[in-house]
Amino acid sequence: MTSKNCYWHSDRYAGVTCQRCDRRICAECMHTASVGFHCPACIAPQSIHSRRQRTSFSRPNSKLGNFSEQSLTTRSLISVNLLVFLLALLKGGSLGSGGGDITIDFGLVGYGRVLSPFSIDYVGVAEGEWWRMITGGFLHAGVIHLAFNMFLLWMLGSQLERLLGMTSYLILYFGSLLSGALGVMLLDPLALTVGASGAVFGLMGATVVYQLRRGLSPWSNGIGSLLLINLIFTFARPNISVGGHIGGLMGGLLIGWLIDEIDARGLPIFIKRLVPLLIAISFSVACVWASSYWYDPILG
Repeated sequence: MTSKNCYWHSDRYAGVTCQRCDRRICAECMHTASVGFHCPACIAPQSIHSRRQRTSFSRPNSKLGNFSEQSLTTRSLISVNLLVFLLALLKGGSLGSGGGDITIDFGLVGYGRVLSPFSIDYVGVAEGEWWRMITGGFLHAGVIHLAFNMFLLWMLGSQLERLLGMTSYLILYFGSLLSGALGVMLLDPLALTVGASGAVFGLMGATVVYQLRRGLSPWSNGIGSLLLINLIFTFARPNISVGGHIGGLMGGLLIGWLIDEIDARGLPIFIKRLVPLLIAISFSVACVWASSYWYDPILG
């Protein structure tokens, strides 16, 4: 097991890892970098000798390099979104608006009716199609919608993946996705909703929590402005899922705080994973419950 104490201050809890040398550092030692945080040694001018020393703290057997190691899960999520979009195009969708049969079959909706020449099909989460809570987050309404969400996913996810680890990061991502779906069921369950925006808003919320708990201002590195701009667009533009965005943000704030709080208290690793996972599952259960009120949305 590795120490939870700061490399520079052995009596203080180390909440993050330096992006360059892998030393664990406390809030006082953190210096915001373009990607993640650096420790005091890595922001100072380095001699050849000190650079050689620093390499000894790198992870062993990292043949793929830090870039691949740190972002494999995020890149996999982006790849799945891209592949699903291509599949939607093959199923009758368009670059401008997405759509197609795959959106009807897998998009998030609480309740709906699909008319065919011979029958009427009743669809949605309220009809037992629970997979829509997840699959809707991998569909997009056009290439611009896809590109914007994937850019934010890469920018935020590649950092959070390294800071949280793969398992906690995935719990955060899918927990935010489910809390966004819950927001849709509470506000507008009759609207066919697609996009990874709920998960992305959750990543923004977790990033804000992570920085505030370390004494960093979200406004100093742009995440605060990014969140504010996206919230303005959420309420100012038509055809934007307010429930999905706000629900995802609230879920990310809660799960991000839980993961960090459990880690700060030094509780066992299974607690760090189990408690946020149970919260994520509770979002899905609440989503199914809320969808049954599609005729009179709870917050609609």
